[in-house]
Amino acid sequence: MRVSAMLIPTLREVPSDAEVVSHQLLVRAGFVRKVSAGVYTFLPLARRVLEKIETIIREEMNRQGAQELLLPIIQPAELWRESGRWDVYGPELFRLQDRHGRLFCLGPTHEEIITDLFRNEVKSYRQLPLLLYQIQNKYRDERRPRFGLLRGREFIMKDLYSFDRDEAGLEVSYRKMYEAYSRVFARCGLKYRVVEADTGAIGGHDSHEFMVTAASGEALLVYCSSERCGYAANVERAPATPAPEEDTGPPRPLEAVATPARTTVEEVAGYLGVSPRRIIKTLLYETEKGMVAALVRGDRQLNEVKLQNALGVLRLELAGAEAVARATGAPVGFAGPVGLGGVPVVADPEVMKMRNGVAGANRADTHYVNVNPGRDFQVATVADIRVVEAGEPCPRCGQPLEQARGIEVGQIFKLGDKYSRALGATFLDEKGEARPAIMGCYGIGVSRTMAAAVEQHHDADGIVWPASIAPYHVVVVPVNSRDEAQMGLADSLYRELMAAGVEAVLDDRPERAGVKFKDADLIGYPLRVTVGNRAVEQGEVEVRERRTGHTHVTTPGELAARVRALLDAGHL
Repeated sequence: MRVSAMLIPTLREVPSDAEVVSHQLLVRAGFVRKVSAGVYTFLPLARRVLEKIETIIREEMNRQGAQELLLPIIQPAELWRESGRWDVYGPELFRLQDRHGRLFCLGPTHEEIITDLFRNEVKSYRQLPLLLYQIQNKYRDERRPRFGLLRGREFIMKDLYSFDRDEAGLEVSYRKMYEAYSRVFARCGLKYRVVEADTGAIGGHDSHEFMVTAASGEALLVYCSSERCGYAANVERAPATPAPEEDTGPPRPLEAVATPARTTVEEVAGYLGVSPRRIIKTLLYETEKGMVAALVRGDRQLNEVKLQNALGVLRLELAGAEAVARATGAPVGFAGPVGLGGVPVVADPEVMKMRNGVAGANRADTHYVNVNPGRDFQVATVADIRVVEAGEPCPRCGQPLEQARGIEVGQIFKLGDKYSRALGATFLDEKGEARPAIMGCYGIGVSRTMAAAVEQHHDADGIVWPASIAPYHVVVVPVNSRDEAQMGLADSLYRELMAAGVEAVLDDRPERAGVKFKDADLIGYPLRVTVGNRAVEQGEVEVRERRTGHTHVTTPGELAARVRALLDAGHL
């Protein structure tokens, strides 16, 4: 196409509300525009990138024998009540009523709908296994949509569901998707890690996430420093190994000490002259089962996902100042497990090993010293509820763990019979007996993958698209748009590239060459062909690689073959 006829509204200034690089560059380069918080319009360049990602996904899903369908976005509440999830999603579920007062939701995921389809249409083991997928918009009412396309309220997702006769069959389907996902993200030009993950509200008994490593990633992951081991996990899932406790001597008498206006671990530790690891950090949470107190060592971070799993609750929210005051009789910063009547306590194993520690006294400006678990307070549950840190031993081989940030672009789950039992999705086996289907589900964030690619592939001048998902492969730039010879040659080369199967655009705008070059770098075309006086007078055309900046000089007659060779080489 000719750029003069295209909708590419590039911007020179960084949008004020754009927090991460992908958001900044996708707006500046004319790929997306914000409609409201977490909701975006995909402009023509973005649509081309998304189509290429979707094509790669379809090819890899179809290669594994999957069949594409399209399920409804609007889902009846009755199905979600059957599965027990109508309340699990809570406020993230977009709910609506039709004119007859019937309740529906906008689909954040489609386990209920696909399971209902299965129970109505599949009757025999001879119809299994089945792999069914779709690519469709999804909706989640995020409390804080942010980071552009990385956390939105509306997004594009591929979701696939497997139905098997037994766990052995599920293992085969799961492995197929694991391998297919690995190929999808490799073909998209992404560097990624596969990590063990928590199943969350989807449920099931096993899960892996595909994480694109990027400094802007919301997710924190740990991985073994030994390449031979290969262990990697989201910190939500990674088990913590309790560290040996310091020898502080025999238990000493409990004593209340004044800690005026010292509310944080750092302030209390500094005032009392103790290490933060000697402090018992007490955090109060509200759940649908009531309030609970969670204890971790002062130098550790509490893992809310682990805590939620340990408690078996659907709702977990940090208690506000008023709730803390009602439960403890003290302001925030002075809560502790000693004398905390009526509030069940969950403690990390490291807390249970502490001797002569420090904890809030449930009185303003006061802490206890010489606090000893068992003697001074009792706990209802001991569970691993803390975040694993870099340097801790790998749970598989004992070597030190390393840490990185990542963007989750895909996740796969072994659901087992969670949904098939709840919704009565059965088939008849060889003996004519009804058995629940064994399910898996597998998701890829399509629009998130586009954003993750930008997070990983950019420089100071703009986006550097991998050729496999670039909106166009080549931009042809005549230096002087008023020069008829240059424009004529540029148009001829553009047509030859198109005839050779190269996706090209011709920047025919009456702009200065510098403006066109800046836009080309900002948009991120893998190759730029420059047609100037040397091309007209000496037959020398420049081909510049966006990723490396390397320039090749060729003749107009050889241009199409040279460009085709560069694209086929696979390093762009």
